[in-house]
Amino acid sequence: MPSETCPSCPGPNARPSRLRSRREFLQRAGGGFGMLALTSLLQRDGLLAANPATALANPLAPKQPHFAPRARSVIFLFMSGGPSHVDLFDPKPDLIRLAGQPIPESFGAFKTRRNVAKNKLLPPLRPFHRHGESGIEVSELLPHTAACVDDLCVLRGCYGDSVTHPESVYLMNTGSILMGRPSLGAWAAYGLGTENQDLPSFVVLPDPGGWVKGGAPAWGNGYLPATYQGTLLRGGASPILDLNSPDGVSPQQQRATVDFINRLNRESLSPGEENSDLAARIAAYELAFRMQTRAPGVVDLSGESEATQKLYGLDRPTTAEFGARCLRARRLVEHGVRFVQLYCGDTNGWDGHSDMEGNHTKLCAQSDLPIAGLLQDLKARGLFDSTLVVWGGEFGRMPMSEGSDGRDHNPHGFCMWLAGGGVKGGQVIGATDAVGLRAAEDRTHVHDIHATILHLLGLDHELLTYRHNGRDERLTDVAGNVIKRVVG
Repeated sequence: MPSETCPSCPGPNARPSRLRSRREFLQRAGGGFGMLALTSLLQRDGLLAANPATALANPLAPKQPHFAPRARSVIFLFMSGGPSHVDLFDPKPDLIRLAGQPIPESFGAFKTRRNVAKNKLLPPLRPFHRHGESGIEVSELLPHTAACVDDLCVLRGCYGDSVTHPESVYLMNTGSILMGRPSLGAWAAYGLGTENQDLPSFVVLPDPGGWVKGGAPAWGNGYLPATYQGTLLRGGASPILDLNSPDGVSPQQQRATVDFINRLNRESLSPGEENSDLAARIAAYELAFRMQTRAPGVVDLSGESEATQKLYGLDRPTTAEFGARCLRARRLVEHGVRFVQLYCGDTNGWDGHSDMEGNHTKLCAQSDLPIAGLLQDLKARGLFDSTLVVWGGEFGRMPMSEGSDGRDHNPHGFCMWLAGGGVKGGQVIGATDAVGLRAAEDRTHVHDIHATILHLLGLDHELLTYRHNGRDERLTDVAGNVIKRVVG
C-alpha cells in the first residue's frame, strides 16, 4: 500500500506545502537566486538588507567595483577574421624593402596555419602617413580613423596562443583557447551588474552576414550563472527575436503569464536549491517583459538627427549597416548597458587568405567612417570619458604572402587599440619586429589586455573570481598584468 504524502517532509513522496506566512513567502521567493522583480523593487525602494549574507539575490543588480572606475561601459569593436596589422596600424619599411624575397633566416622558425613560412614577403597594401599631434602612422585605408589618432592608444606588440580561428576567438573573448569559459562581457556583467534593470548588462551585435568562427561561446556565460551571457541584438524591424507579445495579448495578460511561469519555475526547486539555468530562465522572462516597453525605443534610430545619421554613414550604402550598429552601440551605453560587443565581418570577415586588396579595401570602407563617427559622437555627448572603446580581432596576418596576394593568420604579433574611458590617447605601446612577424618590444598578451580592460572598469582581475570545481576561476587564469602606460 503506498504511503501517504507528507507536505512538510522531503523525499520522493513529498508534495509542495502551501505558503503559511508572509515571511515564508519572502524566504521562498527570495531564496537562492530569488525573484528578480521583487528584489529590483526592494532595492529601488531602499528596503533590501545591506548585508549580502541576508540580502535577497538579484544577479543583475548594480555592484560596487573594487576601486574607482575610469570607465562605466565598454564597446568592443571585434574585427572578425583577423585584420592585418602590417596593412593598417603597423608600418614596416623593411617589408617594402624586402618585398618579393623570402623572410631572412635570422627570424628563425615559426608556426603558420597554411605552411607559408618560406613564401615571399608581401608589401603593405597602401602607404602609411603620420596624423595628429601624436604623429601616429596609419594606412591610407583608414582615413577617418586616422583623424582620431590623438584619442587612440595603439598596442603594436600584441600576441596570442593559437593559429586557428576558433581557439583565437575564444582566447580574445574568454581568456582561453578552450570553448566553454565565460566571456569578457559576462565577467563584466558578473562583476558590476547593470545600471538599467530594463536592459541587459551585456549585448552582442553580430554581423548579419554570419557569426564569428567559434560561434555563440564567444559571448557565453561559461560556468558563470547563465544570467550573464550576452543578449543578441540583430538588425531589421525586430532586432530582438520573440520580444513582442503575440497579437491580442495585453500587457496585463503578458504580466500574468510571466508571473505564472516564474512561480512554476520557483516551485520546481527544493528549499535552498540553486539552479543557474533556471535562474537565467526566470531572469530572461522578467527582463524580456520589461524590455517590451524599453528596448524598442533604445534600438530605434529614427529619432536621431540627420547630422548624427550622416556622422555614422547611414546615408551611404557601403557604411549604412555597420554604421547603424555603431549608433545602436552608442545608444545602448547611453541607456546604461555595461558591455556591448560589435562584430565587423561575416564568418570569414577579415580573413584575407587571398585577395587581401579586395578583402581589406571592402571592410575598411564599411567600418572606417562609422568607427570614427562613434568616437566623435561619444565625445560630443559627454560619453567618451566614461566609455572604453576597444578595436581588434583574434590575431593579425603574416608578413609573407599566401598564394600571390593573400596573408595567413598571425598570432605571434598584431595590433589593437583602445580609446575613451581612462585611456591615455595619442600614444603607441609596443612593437613587432622589422617585418611584423612577432611582438618584440613591450609585448602584451591577451591576458594583459583583459586585465587592463577590467582595471579601467574598476575591477581587479585577480580578485574577480568565481568558484568552480573547487577552484577560484578568473578571466586571466593565472596570468595577466595591467598595461600601466595605457591608463591616463
